[in-house]
Amino acid sequence: MKQTKTTQLTDAVRQTAHQLTGEANDYEPLIDSIGDARFVLIGEASHGTHEFYRERAEITKRLIQEKGFTTVAVEADWPDAYRINRYVRAASDDAESIDVLANFQRFPTWMWRNGDVLNFIGWLRAYNDSLSPNATKVGFYGLDLYSLYTSIEAVLDYLDKIDPEAAKRARYRYSCFDHFGEDTQTYGYATSFGLSEPCEDEVVNQLIELQRHAADYAQRDGRVPEDEFFYVEQNARLVKNAEEYYRSMFGGRISSWNLRDRHMADTLDRLITHFDKQGQHTKVVVWEHNSHLGDARATDMGAAGEFNVGQLVRQRYDRNAILIGLTTYTGTVTAASSWGAPAERKRVRPALPDSYEAVFHETGLPRFLLNLRSDNPAVTGLRMPRLERAIGVIYLPQTERVSHYFQARLPDQFDAVLHFDETRAVEPLERTPQWETGEAPETFPSGL
Repeated sequence: MKQTKTTQLTDAVRQTAHQLTGEANDYEPLIDSIGDARFVLIGEASHGTHEFYRERAEITKRLIQEKGFTTVAVEADWPDAYRINRYVRAASDDAESIDVLANFQRFPTWMWRNGDVLNFIGWLRAYNDSLSPNATKVGFYGLDLYSLYTSIEAVLDYLDKIDPEAAKRARYRYSCFDHFGEDTQTYGYATSFGLSEPCEDEVVNQLIELQRHAADYAQRDGRVPEDEFFYVEQNARLVKNAEEYYRSMFGGRISSWNLRDRHMADTLDRLITHFDKQGQHTKVVVWEHNSHLGDARATDMGAAGEFNVGQLVRQRYDRNAILIGLTTYTGTVTAASSWGAPAERKRVRPALPDSYEAVFHETGLPRFLLNLRSDNPAVTGLRMPRLERAIGVIYLPQTERVSHYFQARLPDQFDAVLHFDETRAVEPLERTPQWETGEAPETFPSGL
């Protein structure tokens, strides 16, 4: 019988893929292909899949141990992740790994308050503790910009200790936000529609003043380590960028998306610059969603005018950046039904027939690695645009096609892809009744 193009592609993928068996050497081809790259961006097709968190952590451990990576940067808020950073570098008073996750109170808490993250933080602390006193310890940093008010508090706390007069000026400037009651959505709405004056000048002036005093603060009795000033300066910069982001939210998705991803890419640049100044050759592992880390130019996003972290890092660092996507065909996922709603353990419908995930499922391989940089029939066949699934913190199976699929050219989007055919939900540290119960099996067709 004559093979169809889809069958030929499936066969080519099956023959080319490196099957993952759970053995210690599973990722040898991936580690070898990374070579001396300074950036390894590891994505995820959902924010609530156990295998994505676990395998991303396992790859990261190998990059730290074998390739000299010293920085883990994630899709989390800067001040919350910095508490983890202090702990794993033995620079905090937190006694246990679970203590440092207490700051993650903003929806969706399960993204970082879950068992897989807890295990990785414990490993990272133990690894750093095993290093010699003069060795560079691995740090953990957040790239996102949602923490406007928490970052304001961090700037004020710092200035209260080092320069009380400057703290008074900062408190006056930041009081511009006070009458919004820490409701960033209300601030964005009011300023976008002219109902209130924006705080743009105040946050810009505060950042400028802080930067102007950098040298002075660093020299004051040796009480201000360089890392601490870098931390507070980034918080002040985050406040400036977050203010602009929330103002842009009511002006259209493209503008706010681009502001957010540029902020994250710029934060990566600042991490590299900061640590390189200290004599390091900084190498960074990045954990974010596929939609942030796959090159946007190869997706519907790019066609609509959006860019993302993966695209910007590739443009800035070229072959020094490796982009890795993670996909699944079916299983369960931790997600909510609406923004701010409780976490649920939801069933993931089998992927649509004309998707990349469906092609991977048809190989019959339960889990595999596919190098997309190589020149072979599998990669050539995958260049034809297909649907790709993305589940964020909300999963709406009733509107699966519209809500969770976009067109992409996978080999242009990523350098490699890891596929796990059936996956299970990541386990939140706080399990809601909705999560414990899970969804009942569906009885209607999955392709609706």
